[in-house]
Amino acid sequence: MKVPLEVTYRDVEKTAAIDALIHEKVAKLEEVCDHISSCHIAVEKIHDRPRSGSPYRVRIDMTVPPGHELVADSNPGEETQYVELDTVIRDAFSAARRQLSKLTKRQHESDKSQNQEAYETTALVNKIFREEGYGFIKTLDGQDIYFHRNSVLHDDFDRLEIGTGVRFFVEDGEEGPQATTVKIVDKPGVTVGKSDQSLIEPPLGWE
Repeated sequence: MKVPLEVTYRDVEKTAAIDALIHEKVAKLEEVCDHISSCHIAVEKIHDRPRSGSPYRVRIDMTVPPGHELVADSNPGEETQYVELDTVIRDAFSAARRQLSKLTKRQHESDKSQNQEAYETTALVNKIFREEGYGFIKTLDGQDIYFHRNSVLHDDFDRLEIGTGVRFFVEDGEEGPQATTVKIVDKPGVTVGKSDQSLIEPPLGWE
């Protein structure tokens, strides 16, 4: 966390047990998101002797890059059976964890989409092993990229030939970079559909 954790107590006695519980729950939040900028927790007593609900309220304010502010709180209403402070704390952190999980998921999906767009590549098929169901694509800068038949869109693996132009995304595999979402864009010596796009010029030494 970039800014040290801040915990304030209002009309509530700070105990070692409550402090330990809060730090334990903050550590769990950091397991969900390891780049929380700041976290402020307010633990307060808002009623002295409620017949039901809870005299306590817990509010969690977090900031997450690039500019997200998340707020979660817990203050059981009068319709709820009397609730102790540790339970109110746990409920507040559960709500915070749900919000943080949703935000982290959206950020990961956005990053993945941006990375895919950045690594979209046009290249030529230069090796095919039909019986084994895989092949290699040589990029225009001369790099060989592995691909599997399952990565070829529209079940077009059997249509591929040496020299077929394709577009694809690159991701890291167990044995190095590999092509995903492989799509045929032209065949040797022909244009693409009815467009004016012609055969991709092979790179030097691509065979």
